[in-house]
Amino acid sequence: MTATITLTPGRATLADWHAVADGAAVRLDPAAMSAVEAAARAVDAIVARGEPVYGINTGFGKLASVHIGSDDLATLQRNIVLSHAAGVGEPMRPANVRLMMALKVASLGRGASGVRLRTVEMLEAMLARDLIPVIPSQGSAGASGDLAPLAHMTAAMLGIGEVRLAGDRMPAGAGLARAGLAPIVLGPKEGLALLNGTQFSTAEALASLFAIERVFQAALITGALSTDAAKGSDTPFDARIHALRGHRGQIEVAAALRTLIAGSSIRASHLANDDRVQDPYCLRCQPQVMGAVLDLLRQAAAMLATEANGVSDNPLIFADSGEVLSGGNFHAEPVAFAADILAIAVCEIGSLAERRIAMLIDPALSGLPAFLTAQPGLNSGFMVAQVTAAALIAENKQCAYPASVDSIPTSANQEDHVSMAAHGAHRLVAMAENATNVVAIELIAAAQGCDFHTPMRSSAPLERVRARLREHVPRLEHDRYLAPDIAAAADLVRSGALAGVARVRLPSLEGTSA
Repeated sequence: MTATITLTPGRATLADWHAVADGAAVRLDPAAMSAVEAAARAVDAIVARGEPVYGINTGFGKLASVHIGSDDLATLQRNIVLSHAAGVGEPMRPANVRLMMALKVASLGRGASGVRLRTVEMLEAMLARDLIPVIPSQGSAGASGDLAPLAHMTAAMLGIGEVRLAGDRMPAGAGLARAGLAPIVLGPKEGLALLNGTQFSTAEALASLFAIERVFQAALITGALSTDAAKGSDTPFDARIHALRGHRGQIEVAAALRTLIAGSSIRASHLANDDRVQDPYCLRCQPQVMGAVLDLLRQAAAMLATEANGVSDNPLIFADSGEVLSGGNFHAEPVAFAADILAIAVCEIGSLAERRIAMLIDPALSGLPAFLTAQPGLNSGFMVAQVTAAALIAENKQCAYPASVDSIPTSANQEDHVSMAAHGAHRLVAMAENATNVVAIELIAAAQGCDFHTPMRSSAPLERVRARLREHVPRLEHDRYLAPDIAAAADLVRSGALAGVARVRLPSLEGTSA
């Protein structure tokens, strides 16, 4: 952990969430504490009066009509955690769990959930100590909040289940003790407040958004490199073309591609006497496709930023009036829509990159040796690397079906329409990784294509990218074991290193970045 982010509920930025996903510690803005305490006092007043209020002294869901006596309120809250910790499947990535916990801190910090300040502080303390609950990734339908995943998070706060402490997996009770923390005892409303909410779906979607942004920027670089490798034209990137259409993303992508390829001696070599009239769409239409992707990424980012700053549990406490209002903020439809948008976007990033790989290995289209090997026949070169890319794209296409249009009634038809946001967001983790590997294959193939144009060189930014790649992946002279090369290139894509090496201002979620 390299920093501590102060979360101001309702005003956290995408940069804040990105820092948390990257390992920053979290602290609630002290200015929020009075609102948290006021809502907790409102809950105490309701309990003292004995009037039945949903979520405080009643059963849950279909059992809301059952009144619970004051002596059983602590058991009620504990029971909801234990009964709802019914998740299955592979554990969430620890970084995504950290983000989920921080999102819950911010939501509780709005002072509308009725939890005590020490409960919020428990989440802060766990994050500060790198004590991360082990949370199964399946089990939420994204309706009454992400109940199962959040129940596993809360169970760890009670000393139940499993945690990771500094990377080591162990029983939650042992992890708390080793971290110097005692299990909490939940007060009225607290179990429901911790379980209700969209923080699992939002965390998975946000983490994937950040990963997809890195893949997007890398694909702009590899797309420019492929254009040079195929001796493609930069005329389609001319600003005048894109100004006539007017889409912001398209204009910015075209500008980035022009900058990336400017000064290339490869490009200069065929400005005259080139009998090709127009390049394939995978080169020529990069601004149109990737610009539309950028616009979608920004739309999804805006939706998720709003969700991350909101309160999504139920019922909500309004301390100024003492009212408790039941609603449906836990329904994750906005997150489901954002996740579906991201699925379409990442699918298209990879799809266009795969088409460029296919173009590069085809001598009829690229003018390069077949399969980018100097001795085709004896060597297969990048033949099967393209097959791998095609397989990954097929998988992403199959995963891109909108999750939000599906619904299955739950809780004895009390929850009769659900968002499926949890599935929609969780699938993005694998989809982003698939696209990462496709762009990595393009990076290797495009660099190999440019090698055939030696001694001509590409632009300064692209030559810096090639040099970084060659530190890890040498030119393919003869067939060799390719999997380590692809993995090394994928690390460069995944880490965002390509954008840093290129030193070009590339379009980002919030504008342009150096």
